[in-house]
Amino acid sequence: MARDLTEQGPAHVAIIMDGNGRWAQMRGRPRLFGHHAGARRVREIVEACPDHGVKYLTIFAFSTENWKRTQAEVAGLMKLFRRYIEREAQDLLRNGVRVRFIGDRVRLDDRLVQLMDDLELMTADNDRVHLTVAINYGGRDEVARATRRLAHDVAQGKLDPREVNDETLPRYLDTCMLPDPDLVIRTSGEARISNFLLWQSAYSEYEFVDTLWPDFTRDEFARVLGGFATRDRRFGAVRAG
Repeated sequence: MARDLTEQGPAHVAIIMDGNGRWAQMRGRPRLFGHHAGARRVREIVEACPDHGVKYLTIFAFSTENWKRTQAEVAGLMKLFRRYIEREAQDLLRNGVRVRFIGDRVRLDDRLVQLMDDLELMTADNDRVHLTVAINYGGRDEVARATRRLAHDVAQGKLDPREVNDETLPRYLDTCMLPDPDLVIRTSGEARISNFLLWQSAYSEYEFVDTLWPDFTRDEFARVLGGFATRDRRFGAVRAG
């Protein structure tokens, strides 16, 4: 039985879900087979969040750099995103999951954007778990878009440039409605953040695990959360004594 981490565990966990393609290739299957397996793992981890006091879960589904992949893989991923929303919408609603999407939607196809909008609206009153899905997202792109919106408000006289500080810009970020992540997990053994939540993760704890995402079970999730509870988070300060 998973240990209850409601008091000492992270309230907001962000995950870079890496390793789907390698997982499939190790089994002699196409990369999209791994992405489908990874989508099933998302459901399991979302369901596990309340057991550990995780109120917010943010997952990196598709980056601004992922358009560089083959046309077939990108098309397959977009189809997977549409099917995932269509198949999971009712369960997400029933299980109290509020879904949000972050990233630039301009390049996404109209059908996918409509499904995203509909799911956000459908689950808007849920509060058990807040699931945020990053699609066509990049941290640098997010900060650039936020800066443009901020500059527009300055130009319109809605914001005094002398009042701009490190508490102002976050109000223009895609994640303005979310707390910063306490813990960022990356699977597959890679130890880099890949342009994910650059501003928000300034004081996040990081955990890099060797497990490929489709093999990242509830038990491993619980283990990582348990390790977080032992960390000494000082946010730049020095502990007294």
